[in-house]
Amino acid sequence: MWSEKYRPQNISDMVGNEEPRVAIMEWFAKWKKGTKPLLIVGPPGIGKTTIAYLLAKQFGYDMIGLNASDVRSKSRLNEILMPILGNVSVLGTPMIFVDEVDGIHGRGDYGGAAALVDILKKPTVPILLAANYDDSDKMKSIKKAATTISFKKIPPRLLRVYLDNILKKENTKLSPGSLIKVIDKSQGDIRSMINLTQSLITGFNPQTETSFESINIEDGINAFFKANSIEEARGVLYSIQIDPRKKIDAFYSSIVTSDLDSDSLAKYLEVISNADMLFGKIMKTQNWRLLRYLNDILINLYQKDDRIRYSKYNLSWPLLNRIRWDGSKIKSLSSVMAKKLHLSSSSFVTLCLPYVLFCIKNKTLELELEETFGDIIDKEIELI
Repeated sequence: MWSEKYRPQNISDMVGNEEPRVAIMEWFAKWKKGTKPLLIVGPPGIGKTTIAYLLAKQFGYDMIGLNASDVRSKSRLNEILMPILGNVSVLGTPMIFVDEVDGIHGRGDYGGAAALVDILKKPTVPILLAANYDDSDKMKSIKKAATTISFKKIPPRLLRVYLDNILKKENTKLSPGSLIKVIDKSQGDIRSMINLTQSLITGFNPQTETSFESINIEDGINAFFKANSIEEARGVLYSIQIDPRKKIDAFYSSIVTSDLDSDSLAKYLEVISNADMLFGKIMKTQNWRLLRYLNDILINLYQKDDRIRYSKYNLSWPLLNRIRWDGSKIKSLSSVMAKKLHLSSSSFVTLCLPYVLFCIKNKTLELELEETFGDIIDKEIELI
């Protein structure tokens, strides 16, 4: 990704927020035991995380990087930080950086916020925090224990200079109109601007330039499997900027409803499975940084394949699979039972089948069924 390729290697390479950057460097230069921690506040994509890593590099610190998911639990926080704060760490000159600290609060906070504030009040190593927002009531205790420095959105003129420099290094260019639209869409977010530009240069460019930020999911899925190269497919993938769960589901439903041979289907579903496991890990650990790897997994779906067209299901995967694999057999069963009960098939499935399964499970009803139907009934009973 260009955003990683052109990440600043020195603080002087950064763009915008000159005065706040100077203030942060002065804070590090003058730091001593007991100095209040530093809280950097500002919108996403303007360099808060980048400057933390560059400061550690420039001032010779060994940085311990954490995010909100690491510090929500008091026990987990103490497990990570107490050895460092107690001077038993093998690190020479440690510093602590807590990213996305404004995400520590909420249902998932198991004492981590209060424990963090206690640590902030008695700092024995440099502590740097970053947050997108600081105006919530829940951030008051952290703000009270830290010195706040605000970062602002990068102004358009600086974004233009920065982007022109990247395009020059890549030996490519955008039209003046496209440049203006990309910069406007980024809303001061330098990372977003670079990603949008790369998407346009190396990938899919919608015929109607109404939005560089996202393309319609249906157009995106269809364009992905029609792409003439993996780079074009990658561009399409990055242009599908929707909820990651919906993104995985859209590829899944499109694949399983297409007329594919068993080998191709197995290959595609293996990739979908890997994507689903990654997202499951993200949800379990709340480590949203892992989300950057989702597109790297999904790109393995790429194969120019005219058999696959976008198809949407608003159902969960387990239920969708039940309908797909067992639906025809259940339909046959319902048609037989419906005739015996003088009902429509849909009425039997909706009104009677749950009770029939319940009775069979409790051994109060026995049905003489063919083996195939019996297998389906057994599966349905397992779900009750």
